[in-house]
Amino acid sequence: MDSNKNIIAAISLSAAIIVLWALFFSPSPEDREKIKQKRIDSVKSLDAPEIENSETNNLLSRKEALNKDKRIIFENDNVKGSISLKGAIIDDLLFKNYNEKLEGTKKVVLLNPRNASNTYYLETGWVTNNKNIDLPNNKSKWKVEGNTKLSPGNDIKLIWKNAQGLAFEKIISIDNKFLFTVNQKIKNNTNKIYNFYPYSQIIRKNIPRDIVNFFILHEGPLGVFDDQLVEKDYDDVIDKKYSINAEKGFLGITDKYWLTSLIPEKNKKFRADFEYSEKFKISYIETEALEAKPNKQISNKVNIVIAAKEVDVIDGYAESQNINKFDLAIDWGWFYFIVKPLFFAIQYFFNLAGNFGIAIILITICIRLAFFPLANYSFKSMAKMKVLQPEMTRLKELHKGDKMKLQQEMMALYKKEKVNPVSGCLPIFIQIPFFFAIYKVLFVTIEMRHQPFFGWI
Repeated sequence: MDSNKNIIAAISLSAAIIVLWALFFSPSPEDREKIKQKRIDSVKSLDAPEIENSETNNLLSRKEALNKDKRIIFENDNVKGSISLKGAIIDDLLFKNYNEKLEGTKKVVLLNPRNASNTYYLETGWVTNNKNIDLPNNKSKWKVEGNTKLSPGNDIKLIWKNAQGLAFEKIISIDNKFLFTVNQKIKNNTNKIYNFYPYSQIIRKNIPRDIVNFFILHEGPLGVFDDQLVEKDYDDVIDKKYSINAEKGFLGITDKYWLTSLIPEKNKKFRADFEYSEKFKISYIETEALEAKPNKQISNKVNIVIAAKEVDVIDGYAESQNINKFDLAIDWGWFYFIVKPLFFAIQYFFNLAGNFGIAIILITICIRLAFFPLANYSFKSMAKMKVLQPEMTRLKELHKGDKMKLQQEMMALYKKEKVNPVSGCLPIFIQIPFFFAIYKVLFVTIEMRHQPFFGWI
């Protein structure tokens, strides 16, 4: 009797977790549609200008493209690369601690210059509705003032001026991991008033060659807008432009292990756009203009995270920079509430054993032990069914011409022997999400990439 009570309690608890998540954390289809329609309607009313792009079709090798323009070098313990002074764009970055292949020393390169065949870069700037104002674009040549190398604690300052009395400035900083901060300013040295809209965008020419294309992993444009996670495949963006309004969140492009993301300034309304025209463009523009009064200055800040998707790094930025749901940049999936805790459990065992292979074995043993009452109940049920197999075969032969009579006799047999034919399957069904969660953890987390198992394996 006690055993049956424990089984029922375990089944009820497992089912309750799944049901409660679906009820309280997952929005209904009606709510999703209302949110979507509300955002579509609000996009139509915005008067923020479009971001204009001036692109070149002269494709060069990566080395030739890097040598074409003057650059500012940056480096910390995790990344190194350069910023092109033509356009003041971040278009060259590699990860110092990650190799492309297990056997080899070539580092993973993520960003590539504008003129390279595999273009992938980030740009910040301003737009205005006033067509008579000259603004810096990705062809403008910026000048360096002061420090000529970017590193943690050593910011760089870039200057560009037009002939109309406006001075543009960018102060770029980097931490010791994957965070760039761009403070951009406009000094109005005229007696006129101008309105400007700050923007940032990611430009990528090609779909990655090593894209996984597996249903349990999202790769491509994504963002969190207010509290809604939006994930679009590359094909979706090729087919249609997506525009979304929000007051907080982030947007970017995610690969299996790498992330390029933009985090708008806090408490500023913005419109995010996912679109494709020869290149993928993931951008946002603030929807309320900043007014530059005579002899005054306006400013805007954008955080840029170009990261290997290490869990502690992503979670750390979510907390330190107060980025809403930034941890969803890692595709934890529908079973987030199971998958992420399982990762921390595996990480704990890794810290104890120093080996992910052993850690996976230990977490599997723990799950098997936790579900042992269910598994044992299932084994007992199947054993009873096996004992009844000869009698069931006899009944099938006896009533093979009368299906209704056969069913009645079978139910009477189950009732007499106190056997439930479904009870052997239900415990197995409840365990499926947990073992799927283990597979998901192994599939999406970078911590286990290129890790050895044991000894020579």
